[in-house]
Amino acid sequence: MRLSIKSSASLPGGRLLLVFATLFLSLQPSAGAQTPLRAVTLAVLNFGDSALGRVASEKLASNLTHETGIVVLDPDQSRAAARGAGYTNSLNLSLNEARDLGAALGSDFFILGDAQTLRRSPSTGSVYFESYASMFLVSSRTGRLINWARPNFRATTFVAAEQLLLAELSAFEARNRSVQAIRRAQADELKERALTSDQGDQQTPIIEEAPDDDKRAQAEGLRLPRPYRHLVPAYPETASQAETEGTVDVLVDLDVSGEVMRVSVARWAGFGLDEATIDTVRKLHFYPAMRNGVAIPIRVLLRYNFRKPPR
Repeated sequence: MRLSIKSSASLPGGRLLLVFATLFLSLQPSAGAQTPLRAVTLAVLNFGDSALGRVASEKLASNLTHETGIVVLDPDQSRAAARGAGYTNSLNLSLNEARDLGAALGSDFFILGDAQTLRRSPSTGSVYFESYASMFLVSSRTGRLINWARPNFRATTFVAAEQLLLAELSAFEARNRSVQAIRRAQADELKERALTSDQGDQQTPIIEEAPDDDKRAQAEGLRLPRPYRHLVPAYPETASQAETEGTVDVLVDLDVSGEVMRVSVARWAGFGLDEATIDTVRKLHFYPAMRNGVAIPIRVLLRYNFRKPPR
């Protein structure tokens, strides 16, 4: 695990990424409103390059077409748009990359994923096959990872394991979970827009963003904040089960005393890694940033690189 402090300006402008999920129609208008409901558009990309990845994504997409108010975009057009935008099946995207991908797809939400069937040889017990689908639901407007899921099934044969997984992706429960996730995301985004509108005429304090490095900071008469001690986020069991690695970037607003005021994810990785990072950062305390000897509030970018623990 490695932590680095960087400016948000140093985030690479990328394109896209993965995530899990599904969709739901627009929120109900308020009583008496005459605005017609607009269907939610959803793009479902292949879950990797394998044959199972394509079939699994098609099963989920077909399932979602049965939900009223959801329009699943043509999969071939979505795949072509993703390729044109430079998407390379990554499941570890920054908000900018995810927004760029969503814009290329032309959808309100999109689903990324990875599906495979693996032969497992445990140290004790019989050989078995495991089929899984890691799925990420992403908001095109915000670039946020709305939800993720990783259904997985074991069986004594390759075919049996895949059949169990595909049956899960075709079930009502899988569709309903996705719909509920979209519904919550729409409600949350609506609240955020309303809050932004209400505060539009108010002056909000501007928090300076930290420069890229110490040399640039010194040239500006700035001493960057430093944590009293470094804390390492736990590698969660959900990530261990998926045997995943990834990078999580968080933007952290610090007050004049070096206390954490706000934490937001700027690059997500799913599998519980984002939550583990946020929980850890909220426990940090910093020596405050100083400009010409005066403590100031500041925004810094913290990067955590997660690697699978050695067995």
